[in-house]
Amino acid sequence: MAILLRDASAFDADSVQSLLFDHGPNMWNWLPPEGVARTIQQLVAGLAGGVLAEDGSTLVGAVLYRQADPYPSLRPDDIAPLQCSYIVEAVVHRDYAGQGIGARLLNSVCQKLAAQGQAWVVADRHEENGPSAGMMRKAGLQQLGVYDDPARRPSGSRRTAVCGRRL
Repeated sequence: MAILLRDASAFDADSVQSLLFDHGPNMWNWLPPEGVARTIQQLVAGLAGGVLAEDGSTLVGAVLYRQADPYPSLRPDDIAPLQCSYIVEAVVHRDYAGQGIGARLLNSVCQKLAAQGQAWVVADRHEENGPSAGMMRKAGLQQLGVYDDPARRPSGSRRTAVCGRRL
Protein backbone atom coordinates (compact mmCIF):
# COMPACT_ATOMS: atom_id res chain seq x y z
CA MET A 1 0.00 0.00 0.00
CA ALA A 2 1.47 3.32 -1.07
CA ILE A 3 -0.57 5.89 0.81
CA LEU A 4 0.68 9.38 0.00
CA LEU A 5 -0.01 12.45 2.13
CA ARG A 6 -0.46 15.92 0.72
CA ASP A 7 -1.82 19.31 1.72
CA ALA A 8 -5.47 19.96 1.05
CA SER A 9 -6.49 22.85 -1.17
CA ALA A 10 -9.72 24.62 -2.02
CA PHE A 11 -10.04 22.28 -5.01
CA ASP A 12 -10.40 19.33 -2.61
CA ALA A 13 -13.42 20.73 -0.78
CA ASP A 14 -16.10 18.58 -2.42
CA SER A 15 -14.16 15.33 -2.12
CA VAL A 16 -13.24 16.02 1.52
CA GLN A 17 -16.86 16.80 2.36
CA SER A 18 -17.97 13.57 0.65
CA LEU A 19 -15.37 11.57 2.57
CA LEU A 20 -16.53 13.10 5.85
CA PHE A 21 -20.20 12.32 5.23
CA ASP A 22 -19.64 8.90 3.62
CA HIS A 23 -17.10 7.52 6.12
CA GLY A 24 -17.30 9.70 9.23
CA PRO A 25 -20.74 8.99 10.65
CA ASN A 26 -20.93 6.46 13.45
CA MET A 27 -22.36 6.37 16.95
CA TRP A 28 -19.33 8.28 18.31
CA ASN A 29 -18.96 11.11 15.80
CA TRP A 30 -20.74 14.43 15.80
CA LEU A 31 -20.93 15.70 12.21
CA PRO A 32 -23.56 18.44 12.00
CA PRO A 33 -24.04 19.40 8.34
CA GLU A 34 -23.80 23.12 9.10
CA GLY A 35 -20.56 22.67 11.05
CA VAL A 36 -18.99 20.55 8.31
CA ALA A 37 -20.11 23.08 5.69
CA ARG A 38 -18.53 25.90 7.72
CA THR A 39 -15.24 24.00 8.01
CA ILE A 40 -15.24 23.27 4.27
CA GLN A 41 -15.90 26.98 3.59
CA GLN A 42 -12.95 27.83 5.86
CA LEU A 43 -10.77 25.39 3.91
CA VAL A 44 -11.77 27.07 0.63
CA ALA A 45 -11.13 30.54 2.11
CA GLY A 46 -7.72 29.51 3.51
CA LEU A 47 -8.91 29.90 7.12
CA ALA A 48 -8.53 26.16 7.77
CA GLY A 49 -5.92 23.73 6.56
CA GLY A 50 -5.86 20.07 5.89
CA VAL A 51 -3.72 17.08 5.11
CA LEU A 52 -5.09 14.34 2.89
CA ALA A 53 -4.17 10.70 2.42
CA GLU A 54 -4.53 9.18 -1.04
CA ASP A 55 -4.20 5.68 -2.42
CA GLY A 56 -3.60 6.46 -6.06
CA SER A 57 -6.47 8.72 -7.01
CA THR A 58 -8.69 7.59 -4.10
CA LEU A 59 -9.03 9.92 -1.12
CA VAL A 60 -8.73 7.66 1.93
CA GLY A 61 -8.24 10.09 4.81
CA ALA A 62 -8.32 13.72 5.85
CA VAL A 63 -7.51 15.83 8.87
CA LEU A 64 -8.74 19.43 8.91
CA TYR A 65 -7.46 22.01 11.38
CA ARG A 66 -7.55 25.72 12.14
CA GLN A 67 -5.95 28.21 14.48
CA ALA A 68 -8.16 28.19 17.59
CA ASP A 69 -8.04 27.84 21.36
CA PRO A 70 -11.34 26.10 22.20
CA TYR A 71 -10.15 24.77 25.58
CA PRO A 72 -8.15 27.63 27.14
CA SER A 73 -8.34 26.16 30.64
CA LEU A 74 -6.41 23.09 29.40
CA ARG A 75 -3.71 25.07 27.56
CA PRO A 76 -0.28 25.30 29.20
CA ASP A 77 0.26 28.71 30.81
CA ASP A 78 3.38 29.45 28.75
CA ILE A 79 1.53 29.16 25.41
CA ALA A 80 -0.38 32.13 23.99
CA PRO A 81 -3.86 31.65 22.49
CA LEU A 82 -2.58 32.63 19.03
CA GLN A 83 -0.12 29.72 19.18
CA CYS A 84 -2.96 27.18 19.46
CA SER A 85 -4.66 25.04 16.85
CA TYR A 86 -7.64 22.73 16.86
CA ILE A 87 -8.19 19.52 14.93
CA VAL A 88 -11.66 20.11 13.55
CA GLU A 89 -12.19 16.86 11.64
CA ALA A 90 -10.33 13.59 11.22
CA VAL A 91 -11.67 10.79 9.05
CA VAL A 92 -10.31 7.64 7.41
CA HIS A 93 -12.15 5.70 4.71
CA ARG A 94 -13.67 2.65 6.43
CA ASP A 95 -11.91 0.26 4.01
CA TYR A 96 -8.56 1.70 5.20
CA ALA A 97 -9.28 1.88 8.93
CA GLY A 98 -6.81 0.33 11.36
CA GLN A 99 -3.76 0.81 9.12
CA GLY A 100 -2.25 3.82 10.91
CA ILE A 101 -3.38 6.35 8.31
CA GLY A 102 -5.13 8.57 10.86
CA ALA A 103 -2.05 8.72 13.08
CA ARG A 104 0.14 9.52 10.06
CA LEU A 105 -2.22 12.33 9.10
CA LEU A 106 -2.29 13.74 12.64
CA ASN A 107 1.51 13.57 12.91
CA SER A 108 1.82 15.36 9.58
CA VAL A 109 -0.54 18.09 10.75
CA CYS A 110 1.41 18.48 14.00
CA GLN A 111 4.68 18.87 12.06
CA LYS A 112 3.08 21.40 9.74
CA LEU A 113 1.64 23.42 12.64
CA ALA A 114 4.97 23.44 14.47
CA ALA A 115 6.69 24.70 11.31
CA GLN A 116 4.10 27.52 11.20
CA GLY A 117 4.98 28.58 14.75
CA GLN A 118 2.09 26.92 16.54
CA ALA A 119 2.97 25.49 19.96
CA TRP A 120 -0.18 23.61 21.04
CA VAL A 121 -2.83 21.51 19.37
CA VAL A 122 -6.02 20.01 20.76
CA ALA A 123 -8.64 17.62 19.45
CA ASP A 124 -11.76 16.18 20.99
CA ARG A 125 -13.63 12.92 20.60
CA HIS A 126 -16.32 10.85 22.22
CA GLU A 127 -14.89 9.49 25.46
CA GLU A 128 -15.59 5.90 24.34
CA ASN A 129 -14.33 6.18 20.75
CA GLY A 130 -11.49 3.67 20.97
CA PRO A 131 -10.18 3.98 17.39
CA SER A 132 -10.03 7.77 17.67
CA ALA A 133 -8.33 7.50 21.06
CA GLY A 134 -5.69 5.19 19.59
CA MET A 135 -5.10 7.46 16.61
CA MET A 136 -4.62 10.46 18.88
CA ARG A 137 -2.36 8.56 21.27
CA LYS A 138 -0.15 7.35 18.38
CA ALA A 139 0.18 10.97 17.27
CA GLY A 140 1.33 12.04 20.73
CA LEU A 141 -1.90 13.66 21.94
CA GLN A 142 -2.62 12.96 25.59
CA GLN A 143 -6.01 13.07 27.25
CA LEU A 144 -6.35 16.32 29.19
CA GLY A 145 -9.89 16.09 30.47
CA VAL A 146 -13.40 14.74 30.01
CA TYR A 147 -16.70 16.57 30.32
CA ASP A 148 -20.42 15.89 29.97
CA ASP A 149 -21.52 16.82 26.44
CA PRO A 150 -25.00 15.39 25.78
CA ALA A 151 -25.75 17.87 22.97
CA ARG A 152 -22.87 16.51 20.86
CA ARG A 153 -22.70 12.96 22.24
CA PRO A 154 -26.12 11.26 22.17
CA SER A 155 -24.74 7.73 22.74
CA GLY A 156 -22.72 5.84 25.33
CA SER A 157 -21.37 7.93 28.20
CA ARG A 158 -22.39 11.14 26.38
CA ARG A 159 -19.03 12.65 27.33
CA THR A 160 -16.28 14.36 25.34
CA ALA A 161 -12.58 13.69 25.92
CA VAL A 162 -10.14 16.48 25.07
CA CYS A 163 -6.62 15.56 23.99
CA GLY A 164 -3.67 17.82 23.33
CA ARG A 165 0.05 18.05 22.80
CA ARG A 166 2.86 20.53 22.65
CA LEU A 167 4.32 21.04 19.21
